[in-house]
Amino acid sequence: MNEIWQSLIDGVAVGSVLSLSAIGLTLVYGILRLCNFAHGDYLTLGAYLAFAGNVWLKLDIWLSAVLGAVGTVLIGLIGDRLLWQPLRHKKASNNTLMITSIGLAYVLRNGIILVFGASPLRYNLATFPPVNLGGVLVTRNKVVVILAALVAIALVAYILQNTKIGKAMRAVGDSPELAKVTGIDVNATIFWTWVISLSLTAFGGTMYGLITNLRPNMGWLLLLPMFTAVIMGGIGNPYGAIAGALLVGIAQEVSTTCPQFLGDNAQYCIPTDYKLGIGLLIMILVLLWRPQGIFSKSA
Repeated sequence: MNEIWQSLIDGVAVGSVLSLSAIGLTLVYGILRLCNFAHGDYLTLGAYLAFAGNVWLKLDIWLSAVLGAVGTVLIGLIGDRLLWQPLRHKKASNNTLMITSIGLAYVLRNGIILVFGASPLRYNLATFPPVNLGGVLVTRNKVVVILAALVAIALVAYILQNTKIGKAMRAVGDSPELAKVTGIDVNATIFWTWVISLSLTAFGGTMYGLITNLRPNMGWLLLLPMFTAVIMGGIGNPYGAIAGALLVGIAQEVSTTCPQFLGDNAQYCIPTDYKLGIGLLIMILVLLWRPQGIFSKSA
């Protein structure tokens, strides 16, 4: 049971990171109709910019997280102005947008390698011994990641439900043409969609760096669980993305737990290399039961 509880805590920490990035991914798709395969690399970019602030500039980790978010948003907005905005005006097809996003992902990833190198990196943080709760070891960083994700999610929920920009984002997501007719500034809504989406994603990358090493391909490897969470929760619904992300994170970690009573029969346990497949399997089962996802499309 201790191993299961340990995996459960690990799963909640990973699911918290996934939820932050999955919210950003589903907002971009729901409002811009963009299936953005570069989203994982924006997560990586935020983590590495935070590393630059923490290690190179000797900033506090929270100031570094702000630096990572601001830098990622600026680069993302430049990308929107130079890349996505012209394609929107030309009414490019979804296939064209998707392939373009894959190319952008490779550009971002190789740019990170060019500046930071390909070797794993870590933040310069003080280390604390884990707390032993009845045989379950809980590290301070995992607790910080979970609590920080909860605060960020609560803030986004408030913005979406109680502010003009949140209501405008929901209106544009339902129908851009109708939103424009009613006087909503669609371009401003797109701007704030990128700001919120990329800020969350970059912050998620920084939080992920607290519980693992930084690698140039870490966001790319998280992309499949992100899409799994978004599809499972209901495409375009940020709350569904949160539920899907937590479900995927917990399922992946708990499924690879090998009970001690198996002893010499440990070969029957699921190897960690296959844990991504567990999330996909759960997504298939959920979609067979509820094809539209756990929640409806609208936020």
